[in-house]
Order: sequence, then C-alpha cells, then structure tokens
Amino acid sequence: MLLFWKAKIVLLAVPKTGTTALHAAFLPHADAAILHPPEKKHLNARRWRSQLAPYFENKGSRKLETMAMIREPRDWLQSWYRYRKRPEAAHSPASTMGLGFADFVDGWLADPEPEFARVGRQSRFVSAPDGGVIVDHLFRYEDMDLAVRFLEDRLGVSVKLPWLNMSPPEELSLPPALEERLRSEARAEFALWDGIGR
Repeated sequence: MLLFWKAKIVLLAVPKTGTTALHAAFLPHADAAILHPPEKKHLNARRWRSQLAPYFENKGSRKLETMAMIREPRDWLQSWYRYRKRPEAAHSPASTMGLGFADFVDGWLADPEPEFARVGRQSRFVSAPDGGVIVDHLFRYEDMDLAVRFLEDRLGVSVKLPWLNMSPPEELSLPPALEERLRSEARAEFALWDGIGR
C-alpha cells in the first residue's frame, strides 16, 4: 500500500496484479507505505476504510481516494498457480507443485478452499461486505500504462516502470466443463473485470 498525502490518493495492492512494479516506481514519491509483511502490504479496501482511513483522513477532514489494479480472473488464477509452483515453494502446504491448473481452479472453487488454492478473490478485496465496490479508481492489469499515467498526473512526476515478480509464461488450459463452472461460480470476479472502464 502506498499513500500520497498531497495528491489525496492511496494505492491498494491487490496481489498478483503488478503492484510490486508500481510500488518500486512510485515509492520515492509516497508519504507513507506498507511493504511488509505481505498481509499488511495487501491491505484490502475494507480494512483501509475501517482501520487506516480514519487515522490518515483526520476524522473526515481530508478524503483520500483509493485505486487498485484488477486482473482478468482466469489470468489472475494462472498467475497464482504459477507463482505457487516455484521450486522454492515446493515444501509449503500452499505449493501447487505436482498439481495441474485444473486442480488448482477446482480447489479455488471449493468451500472451503484447500491451502494450495487459498488466494482470496479480487472482488472481495475491493468491495464492502455487501459486495459493492468501494475503491474509487480501478484499472485493468493490461492497462498498466493508464494506471501509471493516472498516478503521474496526480503526483506531477514521471516514472519508469520496472517489471518485477513476473511468473514464467506457461500455456494453461481447463476442461470445458470446469471453464464453464468457473465463469458461473465466479460470476462476481468476471463482472468486476468486465465493468472496469465502461
């Protein structure tokens, strides 16, 4: 999470959406940052509103807008699957080593999810308990240039964006029935994605 006091904007870090690169580029211009541990760095919109916004907004006298990146749901899941398949994660209960992408997606759709598929949901990250989106500015991962330009304009700076934490490319497919189930059971994820910029 990065907070830009004068620009009145907070960058919330949805995992696996390129925010590590945004953090690297814009950290020198931030007034406050949470970079570690991961569960604090990836503070969701609800927690921002309930825990930190009241402190930074001085009891409502200074409203800070929020922004976040969102990735196409299937692509987001692929990124998580590849990330957890890294050799250095092999001995973790969250490892996907030895599992196919279909196993990972099936696990993610289960209730409760097995440890290897417990990665949350982007829609919940940016929403209130009732499901309403509470982040002011959402950008698609594929439109990173728009997010960078938005922050550059708000901050009055120019940055060079590094590409960090990129998972190795891998062609991943799902059986048609599981693909259909994913789109049906994760409808909120796809609706969030489809609604950005429209």
